[in-house]
Amino acid sequence: MTTNPLRFPVFFLSHGGGPWPWVDGMKQMFARSAREFAALPGCLPARPRAVLVITGHWEAPEFSVSTAERPPMDYDYTGFPEHTYHLQYPAPGSPGLAARVRELLGLAGIATREDPRRGFDHGTFVPLSLMYPEADVPIVLLSLKHGYDAAEHIRAGEAIAPLRDEGVLILGSGLTYHNMGGFGRASSTAVARAFEQYVNEAVVQPEAALRNRMLVNWESATGARLAHPREDHLVPLMVVAGAAGDDVGERIFVDHVMQVDMASYRFPPRRS
Repeated sequence: MTTNPLRFPVFFLSHGGGPWPWVDGMKQMFARSAREFAALPGCLPARPRAVLVITGHWEAPEFSVSTAERPPMDYDYTGFPEHTYHLQYPAPGSPGLAARVRELLGLAGIATREDPRRGFDHGTFVPLSLMYPEADVPIVLLSLKHGYDAAEHIRAGEAIAPLRDEGVLILGSGLTYHNMGGFGRASSTAVARAFEQYVNEAVVQPEAALRNRMLVNWESATGARLAHPREDHLVPLMVVAGAAGDDVGERIFVDHVMQVDMASYRFPPRRS
């Protein structure tokens, strides 16, 4: 059986801290991430007709999908320079894709809601502004579900996997380390590294069932709750893993910023 040559890979990106590309000092700290994000479109089989972002900054009682034609900005950060609260990334939404996402989840028996007001949080507009600076690729957001049940999020990813053959780039946006009290502390380096090693071991597993079990059991990893006191920034990876199906993942880069490792992964389509 031949794989569709235009099937899209799926990604989990560690998006970094706040609006870093527009903050002096921070943009130098995240220079590796900036280069890597900007290069991602070059590894796709075609220009996507749209991007579906599963962001660690949106949790809802049920899986929810953004439906705005012109999504607003959501400045979901504090303590940054005033100009970062006026940034604009005027990419369009895609009500058609939003409807397709809800259809696929519904076919899998997963209840959803729509949100016509949801806008672009920094986990969305930071990586996308570097990937597509012209803001000319439509973006739809899919929320996490309250409770962060890992297996449930993997099932949601499995449900939306057909989008990969429909010209849609599925992108999970979070962090492999997200402990606000640990950033900048030397003691956090070993914690972040050990936890990322566990996550990477799961991602590169050749058997999807084993990979998914490891992700469901992420709390068994060394330093798991030190790396993620709340798993909001980890659970987007569960959705991505579900959408990956039998495709084997790979670590594409690690940025070391504020004393911790922040890794990003890709699941490219298997070629037969």
